[in-house]
Amino acid sequence: MNYRNLIRDLINAKGAPGFEDEVLEVLEAYKNSYTMQSDNLKNAYYNLDQIDPSKPTLMLDSHTDEVAFMVKAIDERGLIHLQALGGWLPEHVSAQHYLVRNTEGIYYPGISTSKPIHFMSPEERAKKVTLADLKIDLGASSRKEVIEDFKIAVGQPIVPATEFHINERNQVMFGKGFDNRIGVAVSVAIMHEMKDYIHDLPYNLVAAFASQEEVGMRGAVITSKRVNPQMALVFEGTPSDDFTADEYTEQARLGQGPQLRYRDNSYIANEWMLSRFNKIAKENKLPLQHAVREGGSTNAGAIHLSNLGLPVATLGTPTRYAHTNYCFCSYKDFEDTVKISLAFIKSLGLEDFNQFQLQ
Repeated sequence: MNYRNLIRDLINAKGAPGFEDEVLEVLEAYKNSYTMQSDNLKNAYYNLDQIDPSKPTLMLDSHTDEVAFMVKAIDERGLIHLQALGGWLPEHVSAQHYLVRNTEGIYYPGISTSKPIHFMSPEERAKKVTLADLKIDLGASSRKEVIEDFKIAVGQPIVPATEFHINERNQVMFGKGFDNRIGVAVSVAIMHEMKDYIHDLPYNLVAAFASQEEVGMRGAVITSKRVNPQMALVFEGTPSDDFTADEYTEQARLGQGPQLRYRDNSYIANEWMLSRFNKIAKENKLPLQHAVREGGSTNAGAIHLSNLGLPVATLGTPTRYAHTNYCFCSYKDFEDTVKISLAFIKSLGLEDFNQFQLQ
């Protein structure tokens, strides 16, 4: 099992919410023997055309977008005003490297503005930065230059410029957008590992890659309607809490395996699915972390309310510094997420789906 190139290509792809085209190109390149379908919201699907209506369907969900920005305005100095696409903290945005797309599809490097310490008063140094204070500087000198020479326009996407890297010493990966390209990689890897078994399953298996999760789970509203699943697994790049909790309260530590999420602000997981995952982890001696999240949300929120309600569970691969330009993620955690998911998928029989039939 070696999916490093897949993860590298997914991480390096630029995919602001609503602009996930490059991610879809990677999915097309790695679809293996599956067919790939897409829709008008830039959702993508593996194996959708092979659904047998006489069988129940298990949907593998992951989202293709990353937290990003949009060009809101261009001022007289040529500085780009920002509209956040997803959840950002202002202190994570200042003095960072970004890529701004122009109307011809070319990305230009830019730096998010920060006032040099030399020019700041003590009051300014103590003041909390807001997103409204921050702009993107392309190194231009005027609005005219940005618009006419760079061909930047209002509405264009802006993404972090971070490139993927893996530390061979400890197999820890570095890059942007592990939320949620690592979940996408898990879903693709599962489909690859299942290609010789998929036709023998007593149910349909479909991977759905949803757009626009970071701005309100919008893609998953469509994928769950189109796939019409009877059960779903949601794969996420979940924020790790390595340095924010103690050993009794931590819920997602890097290198300690996938996180099984019991609750967040969008859903409460299906009790039977949680029990099955815990049993499989114990039987196969696979690591599994447990989370009752106080906040946050995933596509599970939209999916579990579809089709008059269906059982859903979320597995997260821990990601340090989620929703910033620079993240760490463990390749071993990725592998363990794939392994426990495959064991779960292979354990399912028709009776497991039948218990959830509407009465």
